[in-house]
Amino acid sequence: MLILPEEHRKLFQEPFGELHRTIEDIIPRFGKNPLYAVGDVVTHNLHKNHILPEVAVVDGFTMRSPCSRIPAVRGECIRIKNPAGTITGELESALEYAVTHPPVTIFVDGEEDLAVIPLVIAAPMGAIVLYGQPDEGVVFRIIDPEAKATARRFLDHFIRSDE
Repeated sequence: MLILPEEHRKLFQEPFGELHRTIEDIIPRFGKNPLYAVGDVVTHNLHKNHILPEVAVVDGFTMRSPCSRIPAVRGECIRIKNPAGTITGELESALEYAVTHPPVTIFVDGEEDLAVIPLVIAAPMGAIVLYGQPDEGVVFRIIDPEAKATARRFLDHFIRSDE
């Protein structure tokens, strides 16, 4: 399990991609690229626009409150545990599986916020990852070598635990 120390949490408050006010602003850019979503509201808003992500990672919450817009599950549903502030091996394995066996919805017992990092690493080049930026909008990231390198650098701020 990887644990993000409190002193490094601010590093993850900046968008890891392009910040847009709404999903509708970026729909024309999706094309035929595989699309992955992290977060209940982002996934719900995609569904509302008749767009089904290949992989969706949700936890039933938005900004630490129960989410009233829980998206419909698409494809296989995998339930995993991932405590807040961590990236578990279970989460990493589920993401790797989901990327290679879409469509998959990963339902996280705990918190899915940091799933963007291993998802960017697991996703193929050219894929699109979307996730919510609280009170600001949605972050759009095309997977390229720079995105993967940045995600790997983010992992340097975590502490490995055997728990």
